[in-house]
This record gives sequence, C-alpha cells and structure tokens, in this order.
Amino acid sequence: MEIPGEMEIPGRRIFRNVRIFWNVRNVRIFRIIRIIRIIQDIRNIRFLREIPIKKKKKNVMNPTDRNNHFGRNAKLIAFDADDTLWDCQSWFNRVEEDYCRLLAPWASAEEVSRQLFATECRNVPLTGYGVKAFTLSLVENAVTLTEGRIEADRLLQIQRLGLSLLSIPATPLEGVETALRHLRQRGCYQLAVFTKGEIQDQEGKLLRSGLWPLFDRVVVVADKQERQYRELCRQLGIGMDELVMVGNSFKSDIEPVLKMGGRAIYIPFHTTWAHEQTEEYGHENLIVLDEISQIKNFL
Repeated sequence: MEIPGEMEIPGRRIFRNVRIFWNVRNVRIFRIIRIIRIIQDIRNIRFLREIPIKKKKKNVMNPTDRNNHFGRNAKLIAFDADDTLWDCQSWFNRVEEDYCRLLAPWASAEEVSRQLFATECRNVPLTGYGVKAFTLSLVENAVTLTEGRIEADRLLQIQRLGLSLLSIPATPLEGVETALRHLRQRGCYQLAVFTKGEIQDQEGKLLRSGLWPLFDRVVVVADKQERQYRELCRQLGIGMDELVMVGNSFKSDIEPVLKMGGRAIYIPFHTTWAHEQTEEYGHENLIVLDEISQIKNFL
C-alpha cells in the first residue's frame, strides 16, 4: 500500500511494480497503469543520469582582480633608490672600465675585475656599501694586484676616479616622477625611500634628483636584511603585511620582504652589481614590472 506524499527511489519502485504486475494478472486496467508507471520510472532514471554535475568553481583570482587587490590594506610604499629611482650602476661600471685601463700594465681587464670583486666582497662586512667603500677597495686591490709597485700618482688617479661617483647627476629614470605623483595624489599610502649605503651620498643623490618632496620619509641603512625591514615597520607602526617594497634588487629589496609576509614589486634594471645577483622566483605577494610607470595598475 502506498502512503500519500511518501517519496520513493525510482529504482526500488520499478522492482515493486514489476512484482505487483505479475501477481495481479486478472486486473488488466491495473496492469496497464502499472506498465505506464514502470516506463515513467525508467525514463526518470535515465533523466537523472543525464543531468550534468555542476563543479564548484575554484576561488582563483584572475589578473584583473589581482591588480585591484594587490595594494589592499597597504599603508607604506617603500622605494629603493639606486637603479630604481635613478641610474647608478652604469656609473660604477664606467669607473671600473677606466680603473682596468689604469691597471692594464699589470693584468687584463678580466683579471682586474675578478680580483676587485673579491676585494669588495671581503670588505663589505667591514666597510658596508657605497662610494667610499668602493673607493677603498679600488685602492687596496690596485696595491695588491701590482704587489706594491703601482706609482703614487696612479693611486691618486684611482682615488679621484672612485670619489667622482659622489657627484653623479641622479636624474630620475623615465616614469619615476609621474608614478610617485600618482601615488601621492591617491593619498592612500605613506611613501618612503628605503635604501642602503652612506647617508651623505644617498641624501645628496635624492636632493639632486628633485624627488625628495614626494616622500614622507627617507631611511638610509647599512644593509637591507630582515632586521632592517622589521625595524622600519616598527618605527612607522605598521605590520609587514602593510608594507609594499619597490626595488630592482631581488636579493635586497624583494626576498627579505617576501620571507616576512610583505608584498614586493620587482623592477629589474638593465645592469646589476654581481654582489646583488641571486636566484629569482615567483611568489603570490610579488609583482614583476618592466617599468615603474606600470605601478599605477596595482597601487
């Protein structure tokens, strides 16, 4: 006996109807009704099998959404200086070329450069980064390479060659000023220069560039590792997840920030000091740009 309103599984009802069909042979009308119901149930099962299963869409952020969300909750946009705001390494490369020519009587340019880099790496923990540290390495390497036979006047030329880097023009790279003004007009973030090197040298370049008024804070440190980034955030009262670092050095500007949960925008420069070269990789908190003008698409 069927209970009104009770729902049955179609397959189970088929077998029950078939059994009743054979047991009630003398009731032809009843038999016809049962046949119709069996056919309907079979059609229902076929229909259920053919219903497409809707798969739940994965929560994947498309590029447009990523653009709109990258700067969310950010409070500080920090910029590296050298080779991010202005060209610097190209000037160092030219000085090194002149330096190799001065030492040509004693060694090939390749050997001079190789030994100079080894000297720089050995001195960095003691002298730090910057023009003066570089100049000390130039002089030391010249004396070592020539076994003390280099003339005093040639050493003086090397010293002056190194110190000439203290007066490079620091002309802003194309698109830098426009990008900074765009961020200031938005009014959503603090803007800072966060760079390593010698304070007097870095501040001098920033003044000559004309970009200083566009920044809220200028911070020059001896090195840029996790400790310095942590201190920057502490001084400004923000969390690492509220920092976006913009720079050209994956080793100094990008990797430490990503490791600490911050966000970074990597803008490679056409030349990089060998000491700053490291393995690069992708990351969900990283955006790589060809030029700084593209930053407006993300912040």
